[in-house]
Amino acid sequence: MHLVDQTVETTSQAGLACTALEESGSVSFQTEVSQPLQQAMVGFIERCPNWDQYRLVQAAIAGFLIQNGVDSREITRLYVGSMFRRESLSQGV
Repeated sequence: MHLVDQTVETTSQAGLACTALEESGSVSFQTEVSQPLQQAMVGFIERCPNWDQYRLVQAAIAGFLIQNGVDSREITRLYVGSMFRRESLSQGV
């Protein structure tokens, strides 16, 4: 069965605007972050050009979930994959 690229928008209980892209297996979401957090993220990305906002957020969410008891091989792979990319190791990040 071939999946059709569908976009489904929902609002979660946490107030996140979510868009599910079924074919890619990805979910896009929008949320507000505090200014100090946003500034810290921008500063980190400027110092570490091999990181971008998507990689940073994915690593942060996966790391948080793992630290708080989520037992999933997929989540662990996402976390390890984002933290230990080859270009990260070569630049000491």
